[in-house]
Amino acid sequence: MPRAAVAHMSERLTLDPAALSRIGNLELVARWVVEGFISGLHRSPHLGFSTDFAEHRPYVPGDDIRHVDWRVYARTERTYLKTYEADTNTNFTVLLDVSASMGYAHGGITKLGYAKLVAATLAWFSRRQRDRVGLVTFADDVREIVPPSARHLPNVLHALERATASGTGALARPLAKIAQSQPRRGLFLLLSDLYEPAADVLRALGPLTGAGHDVIVIQLLDAAERTFPFADSTTFRDLETGERLPVSPGKVRERYKAAMESHLTSMRSKLGGGRIDYSLVDTSQPLDRVLFDVLLRREFLRTAV
Repeated sequence: MPRAAVAHMSERLTLDPAALSRIGNLELVARWVVEGFISGLHRSPHLGFSTDFAEHRPYVPGDDIRHVDWRVYARTERTYLKTYEADTNTNFTVLLDVSASMGYAHGGITKLGYAKLVAATLAWFSRRQRDRVGLVTFADDVREIVPPSARHLPNVLHALERATASGTGALARPLAKIAQSQPRRGLFLLLSDLYEPAADVLRALGPLTGAGHDVIVIQLLDAAERTFPFADSTTFRDLETGERLPVSPGKVRERYKAAMESHLTSMRSKLGGGRIDYSLVDTSQPLDRVLFDVLLRREFLRTAV
């Protein structure tokens, strides 16, 4: 992607998720964000969900050397480029964590509310690329399934609107069921706060990655979950178990923050090492910046093939 396009997009990434959530219409928000995003690019992008090798062609001065097939060059001492065809019929399925912890917010939009905006926007973007879109909501088990289809974008948006946060969360069972029910190779977007050990998350993703599916993981956290800004002693309640625990923030803040950063570092290491497209997103982050960052990473992964 040209630097000029990156600079142009960076100037307009100002969409406040809390303000967008007050609009109350996911279809309207998704369309507005995506169309505005597309108009800000110098060329029509493809999200890079699926690209198939097409053919080699001779190198021409001015071509991007990132596409040079160096293995062919090593064998023949001739310079050829690898070209690809975008698969415009990709199955794109959003996996949305709707466990009770996703209902948390510290003075802003809930993690689930933010996840709905991200899911709706990326589903709209994917459908604009002529992909089939679907949705699975889950907690410790599957809650609702909208199978991927070229006609199911309205169904996906309606299912997102009625999703509520409740129950305990666990990835292993629902992801195993999803992998069994999706024989066609596709792209999955997991939106979750990932309150499980990183090794368990990687293991839960195994049935999807092992079946050849492409997986994007976006971990969503409220800023307060990282900074622990609380001052007064109070009782904290676990949203999933209901357990209550009296806490003096000043005494535990540094230990809490250290434990959280250790968890996030482990997540980046484990998922990155498992070739998972992983990112951490703060729920105050402008929505079109998330779309831009996903696109930029997919473009990088595509050209790095």
